[in-house]
Amino acid sequence: MHDKLVRVRNKAGMIARQCNLEFYSQFSSEYALSRDIFFSHPMILRLREDVLPFLNDGFGHGIEHSKKVAIDAGMLAIIETRAWEKPAESKKTCILAQMCGLLHDVCRQDEDHARKGAEFSLLILNNYPLSSKDKEDIAFAVSNHEAFKDAERADSQRQQILSDVLYDADKFRWGPDNFITTLWEICCFEEWSLEEIIERFPKGLKFIESVGETFRTETGRMYGPEFIKCGLEVGSKVYRLLREDCGPDLEAGCRLD
Repeated sequence: MHDKLVRVRNKAGMIARQCNLEFYSQFSSEYALSRDIFFSHPMILRLREDVLPFLNDGFGHGIEHSKKVAIDAGMLAIIETRAWEKPAESKKTCILAQMCGLLHDVCRQDEDHARKGAEFSLLILNNYPLSSKDKEDIAFAVSNHEAFKDAERADSQRQQILSDVLYDADKFRWGPDNFITTLWEICCFEEWSLEEIIERFPKGLKFIESVGETFRTETGRMYGPEFIKCGLEVGSKVYRLLREDCGPDLEAGCRLD
């Protein structure tokens, strides 16, 4: 990666990490519980190992991305089911939501990756101690997580919750996280020149902005726009840094080698 671009990337990471999102402070206990489950539950530990070969870190949607989606999906599941009379069912929904998060991008580089990911998820989960309905609900959520596509109708409350929390947790990543890792990994993977990155940036920011109205859970609709707003603020600063720090090198045709 070009030296000046590395400096911009490092500055972008520092700016993005300064975002204090109310979602995590408002639901700190739910976040702590979801993290504890993610790092200790036997099925989650097993699935983390099983999905690892199918997650491409070089494309911006690898294990780090899936880990964050899984923890936030579990957190959202806890919040969305807290009124349920049976705490054990709420916890199980959290576990299934985390499994959705780990599996949702296993076919990320394939065309129609959500549908193929859903089919592949069933293969990965074949020998897991889950009911057929559990597996079907996970596959449904994975098939339903893409932005700007009509959502399919769920056949149960739990299936709808799993689908919605996965979608929202995935779209939370379009906020500050985009400028810590995802953007730079995609730039390297695609081997875009500095000129191409700068040229594409305004369109990318518009795309991020358009996600702000698509959140599906009540919690996501309340707190998701904050992620997008912070992401756009970080993105605008990064775009300015790119033009200031890297603009003079455009004529040299620098590439992300």
